[in-house]
Amino acid sequence: MSKALGGTISRAPAKEIGWGEIQVVAGVVASDWFGASQGRLTAFHWHGETFTIPLGAQRVLASPWCENQGFALGPHLGLQCHIEMTEELVKSWCETGQREIERSRSPAVQPVNEILQDLEGRVAALHSVADGIYSRWSRGLV
Repeated sequence: MSKALGGTISRAPAKEIGWGEIQVVAGVVASDWFGASQGRLTAFHWHGETFTIPLGAQRVLASPWCENQGFALGPHLGLQCHIEMTEELVKSWCETGQREIERSRSPAVQPVNEILQDLEGRVAALHSVADGIYSRWSRGLV
């Protein structure tokens, strides 16, 4: 999405795979998208790239390993992290991506057993965040 809006894509300083804390950047735009999630939330990551914030867009999410985790531009929200995850998806990605995880030397890649810890609770918390984002996004469809 960043590239489509004039941004660039490049290798991230560290590959992120697994659950990680992200910061909701203070400001009106982030507050509009994340409401009660202001501050910090835990999201699911599986990426080795990053992007620049497109001209006119505003950063709304950041992480210690990848400064640009999300941006908003008018009714558009671009996310680096994954809010769409289900228990089944996490398990499937871990199964098909196990070699990538095992071969990674990134400090932001978690082992499979750590990713699967408290999976039900983590996914439920993620769905709460996703519900708020989807509700905000769908207001623009009317």
